[in-house]
Amino acid sequence: MQNTKGGFYRRFVKRPMDFVLSLIAIVVLSPVLLIVAVLVRAKLGSPVLFKQQRPGLNEEIFMMYKFRTMTDQKDENGELLPDSVRLTKFGEILRSTSLDELPGLFNIFKGDMSIVGPRPLLVQYLPLYNDHQIRRHDVSPGLSGLAQISGRNALSWEDKFSLDVEYVDNISFIGDCRIIFLTIKKVFVREGINSESAATMEPFKGNLKLEEK
Repeated sequence: MQNTKGGFYRRFVKRPMDFVLSLIAIVVLSPVLLIVAVLVRAKLGSPVLFKQQRPGLNEEIFMMYKFRTMTDQKDENGELLPDSVRLTKFGEILRSTSLDELPGLFNIFKGDMSIVGPRPLLVQYLPLYNDHQIRRHDVSPGLSGLAQISGRNALSWEDKFSLDVEYVDNISFIGDCRIIFLTIKKVFVREGINSESAATMEPFKGNLKLEEK
């Protein structure tokens, strides 16, 4: 049976709080947004924003915004080079400080995302989730979440999805405040930005181990 903890907060408080806080953050951080945008334009060229379709609440697709951190370098066949090659030193700084995520405030303001929730992943992952993992889409995706404060990209996909569903089943105002506080702390410590074997998180390939059993 699904946990209904935080039902009132989830239904009546979370979205209005997201709207107000994202609006305040956009206004207060507007100088930072402008400075980062100018630096991205100068160092990486245009477009300044990385835009990509992602699945949100109830698997509905929306356009997610981030600051660009990679070049468009391609091989002789016109294929994009690996992330480790295209990710610049400047891009690494943006990622390690989470400054690349700031345009996500506009997604929160629009209602596509929440301040706290499971991170929005790639559309092509949707058919790969099992019945438990797909429940991460029972809530709006977040700028940060339980998985991010628990290890971010250093976690395995299985652990990350388990934490996402744990969050879905235990949403509360206190829990969200704790995640926001620990997210800010993680930004300063710069933990778990990369996985152990790649510049970014390895692609999710489905539940192969479960299928082989």
